[in-house]
Amino acid sequence: MKVGKKYREANKLVDRAKEYSPAEAVALVKKSAYTKFNSTVELHLKMGVDVKQADQLVRGVVLLPHGTGKSVRILVFAEGDAERIAREAGADVVGGDDLIKQIEGGLLDFDVAVAIPAIMGKVGRLGKILGTRGLMPSPKAGTIVPPEDLPRLIKELRLGRVEFRTDKTAGIHTIIGKTSFTEQQLLENLTAMMEALQRAKPAAAKGQYVKKIVMAATMGPGIRLDVNQTLNLHPAA
Repeated sequence: MKVGKKYREANKLVDRAKEYSPAEAVALVKKSAYTKFNSTVELHLKMGVDVKQADQLVRGVVLLPHGTGKSVRILVFAEGDAERIAREAGADVVGGDDLIKQIEGGLLDFDVAVAIPAIMGKVGRLGKILGTRGLMPSPKAGTIVPPEDLPRLIKELRLGRVEFRTDKTAGIHTIIGKTSFTEQQLLENLTAMMEALQRAKPAAAKGQYVKKIVMAATMGPGIRLDVNQTLNLHPAA
């Protein structure tokens, strides 16, 4: 594959044979970022679970202490008083039957969908549209909540609530911020992500839970992290 000069220069900064400590990795991901825009710092993990077994799927949410650095467009399926609550809490798009019809017609300009339980019977028919895009509200993702919890959830989504889950190859692909963040901010977001990952460990998982962790800025080279050091991160006192 042909790569550009800037990528080649950035790649020279990374020792492919080395597993970096978390502190080394966040410093290097900032140094190796070469895009003109504010790159996202991505985290890619290879999990030691059998995703063919339903009881070994890894899924969870984390509230990153310094947010994601991304603006989030929030859609809420709600009716009646819940619709008013969602609007007052700052949701970008709110509605019931009309909104469902708009999505069936092609509306997908949002990053996360939330719903109240009372409307899920209607929202369920959007499964083929939203499910394949990871946008379907679900109890496991914590995106189906009673009306009184809408303000809390919308606030968390604005602050940096991130959902993660294993894909068909037992990989997890998520984000921990932007290259404009300080090294300390990225390290603290990484710590929160690792704690959430540990909490999400399935009881049925056997052997090595996390096999590989790679950090990279958007379009930048991958930086391999020392798995044990990364999993053993603890919040600063």
